[in-house]
Amino acid sequence: MELRAEDVFRPGAFPEYTYISRKSKTSDLSYEFRLKQAIRVSGFLTSLVGPSKMGKTILCEKVIGFEKIVEISGADFNDDTDFWKLVAAKAGLSYEGQFFSERKNEDTKDTKKETFSLTKDKIIEYYKKENLVLVIDDFHYAPVKKRLQIAQQLKDAIRRGFKAIVVSLPHRADEAIRQNADLSGRLSLINMEVWEVQDLKEIAKVGFARLNIKIEDSIAEKIAVESLSSPQLMQYICLNICTILEISDDTSLEVKEEILEKAYRYTTANFEYGDVVTSIQRGPSTRGKRRNHFLTKKGESCDIYELIVKSIAENPPIMKLKFEDVKERIYHLLKEDCKGPTPQTIKSSLSKLQELLNGREDIFRVLDWKEGTLYILDPLFLFYLRWGGNRNGE
Repeated sequence: MELRAEDVFRPGAFPEYTYISRKSKTSDLSYEFRLKQAIRVSGFLTSLVGPSKMGKTILCEKVIGFEKIVEISGADFNDDTDFWKLVAAKAGLSYEGQFFSERKNEDTKDTKKETFSLTKDKIIEYYKKENLVLVIDDFHYAPVKKRLQIAQQLKDAIRRGFKAIVVSLPHRADEAIRQNADLSGRLSLINMEVWEVQDLKEIAKVGFARLNIKIEDSIAEKIAVESLSSPQLMQYICLNICTILEISDDTSLEVKEEILEKAYRYTTANFEYGDVVTSIQRGPSTRGKRRNHFLTKKGESCDIYELIVKSIAENPPIMKLKFEDVKERIYHLLKEDCKGPTPQTIKSSLSKLQELLNGREDIFRVLDWKEGTLYILDPLFLFYLRWGGNRNGE
């Protein structure tokens, strides 16, 4: 069977032909081995921590099998969500219901309506019987009190052989899980490190080889750097390179440097971050007050929030910026004789920006200002800033 580009490069699904196994630096064991080892230990809860878009879900699918995973998002919970009702529903079980029974006598027929509800024990037994594994993704999105309740429910369930994996971001490490005294000694901890350029390059080299398309190592490396440690983004860019090659007049079937920028821009075409960028650039309401503006080297007049957006998009692309890095990037954008915002103004603006984004939908949760460090949570967002329609706010 002749493979198509979409068969090989699959940014939104399990990449059968371009799956790259990685080893943990701390143990020199593959992540597949560590996860398989963890879920086989009865009575233990697995905590899987790693940056966004780094392949945590793909790893679970590789090790467990897509059909055996029951996935729940932390965003599925609110303060009133019944944990076991949701766990049952995601597995296709009816948590509550009614049934009718009939009893016939010689001359009459009685119909009786009865109700039922599953117990926690029955749900656990069903998961065990079907060899299902509960994966709670984006655990940090659940309300704080709900996280603590979930931890309590899981503590009891894993003692009965229930298998569960809690997935979270590294700087929002799931304290409700990892610092829960009741779970002490019952946790399998797996910290997924960011993808190295060398590993990301393999996606391009293996994938293009499958399609009989040539790519130089240096070109694969450029794409890997721009992929911001995200295998998903790497898959996306490579797929769009294939599309460009298919519609071009070039019959050499080779990835050349001159098409990279076009591929980057094409990749952002369907990214839904336009409103997110606009919201960040506008910042919180000023209630009629005019913000200070600063003149950039390009002759643009920008307020502090527009400068923050531009600073994030600057070279080199980095997903984690210390305050000094943000400050220096902002000052570097400004005209030499322009007096820039004070460090306190920058810090205050970052805090206000954090409050603004916290009150919005999930797609707006792209930044996290915490303990003097600005985390870019979503590599696709940063990529959009660099190559999308609103590149550097232009």
